[in-house]
Order: sequence, then C-alpha cells, then structure tokens
Amino acid sequence: MESAPVYRIWQAPYARQKLALVRRHNDLRRALRVLDVGCGPGTNTPAFTHARYVGVDCNHNYLRYARARYGKNFAVVDARRPFARSAARFDFILLNSFLHHFCLEDTRDILSRVKMLLGEGGHVHILDLVMPERRGIAWALAKLDRGKFARPAQEWRQIFCEAFESVIFEPFAVRTLGIPLWHIVYFKGGRRA
Repeated sequence: MESAPVYRIWQAPYARQKLALVRRHNDLRRALRVLDVGCGPGTNTPAFTHARYVGVDCNHNYLRYARARYGKNFAVVDARRPFARSAARFDFILLNSFLHHFCLEDTRDILSRVKMLLGEGGHVHILDLVMPERRGIAWALAKLDRGKFARPAQEWRQIFCEAFESVIFEPFAVRTLGIPLWHIVYFKGGRRA
C-alpha cells in the first residue's frame, strides 16, 4: 500500500485497538521525547501532540503525507542502518507493526540501535504481528501480510528480552465484529540495570 491516505484509512480501526493496549498500561501524556520507528504515514502521531515527537520511516510518500498532515518532525530513515547521529535520547520509543518486515538479523540490529537511543528511565514499546500456532483466519491474514517475518509469541519474547528488560509482554487479538483478525503482541521494555 504505497498510498498514504489509503493505508491510513485501512489501518485506522486496527491502529486504535493496538494503541488502546499501550494506553491501558501507560499514561501517554508523560511521554516527553518520542521516537516512532517505522511511523508510516504518521498513524500514531495524534497520541503525541504534546511531546517532542520524531517519526522515522523509509517510505518518502508516507512521510510527505505525515509532514503535511501533522507538522511534526519526520525523517526518511532505513532503520537497518545507523540513523541517530546526535546524542538525543528518548523516553518513549514505539515500534508499531514494524519488525515483522525484517529477518532475525535485521531485527536484532534494529533493536540494538533502538536500545542506544533509549534514555534513562525510558521504555521501548513494541507491537507486532504474531504467527498463530493454529490455522484459521488470523493465521491466513498473517501469511498474507506484506511482512514475511511474523513469529510465534514466544519467539518474539525471546528476541525482545535479548535487548531489553521485560516490563510487560501481552499477546492480544485485534478484532472486527468480535472476530479475531490478527494476533499481536505488546512488549514494554527498559534498559537492563
């Protein structure tokens, strides 16, 4: 989906559900320095209007749309490459439905870079697609997703815990009309002591 408005409309109902889980565990008003990695067309930006927000994505069309719509700081970045040249640290780093687009090596590299950007007392918040164990609607939709690296929940847990101290690890289903369409995991992690 290269069209930012089409992507935004398609994802709107699901984005709200996913962010509701993050809101349930966090007071987003306390997030002062926010980095949104793989921000797409700025879908999560309205939750952080009060914060110093930076959204990064490699899709120029998405970022052009996000800049025009939200007026925040958006940068074209390939998260697989070093992308932070300043000493900026963030207290809230969000990776929403992003890592399932990357192989294990790239995922670990991205998380390593993100860890270096996490400020003292800050947390990383990861929402990502889970590959269900059993075949069904959620399994079929995960297979059809553009990201080819959906993983079982326990594999996500292992990957996330290699990089961060686990605070919350919560699988959940994103639903339409009560039917679970996708299985997602929410992970909140901090720097290791």
